[in-house]
Amino acid sequence: MGRIGIPLFNDVEELDVVGPWEVLGMWTQRWPEDGWEVFTFSDDGAAVRCAKGLRMVPDLAEADRPPLDVLVYPGGRGTRPQVHDEHRLAWVRARRADVPLLTSVCTGSLVYAAAGLLAERPATTHWASLPLLAELDPSIDVRATDRFVDDGSVITAAGVSAGIDMALHLVARLAGDDRASQVRRAIQYDPAPPVANPGNDPG
Repeated sequence: MGRIGIPLFNDVEELDVVGPWEVLGMWTQRWPEDGWEVFTFSDDGAAVRCAKGLRMVPDLAEADRPPLDVLVYPGGRGTRPQVHDEHRLAWVRARRADVPLLTSVCTGSLVYAAAGLLAERPATTHWASLPLLAELDPSIDVRATDRFVDDGSVITAAGVSAGIDMALHLVARLAGDDRASQVRRAIQYDPAPPVANPGNDPG
């Protein structure tokens, strides 16, 4: 059984969690024969208050979670203090050692960068945080216009809704393009925004 874990923390961005969860939850529940599961966890297992006020209750506490095959690290305002939190950064570095595939959504990549995990790698983040990504580690090849960047053992996604694209790509990597297409159809994901891009968002 492959395991995908999504950490929750206060001020996490709602869609950074729920977007990938919708994709991965649809996949793992509708096609259990593929042998994967997805779950959320937090440091203490207690509910968290997200960036826009939604409350989420994790499945597990960090101490109770099983080993992971994939980590999906979300972003949001809650990542800002984490880039200076040595305990958090040490935890992230430890995941580099025991999780084969690290992924992030939005400003989750800032935490990876602060932990030194993106050195000499291509990566992306929310468009407004691209300068900070470069500042945290000037060796990063910042991909300003990519929805997500797959660099083998690390995948980073741009802001918020890009996490859905990244999660579909993850399904394709783990279970094949046909399965990813089935999941996309199941959630009726066919973006056609009813408003124009204002022009200051390179994504």
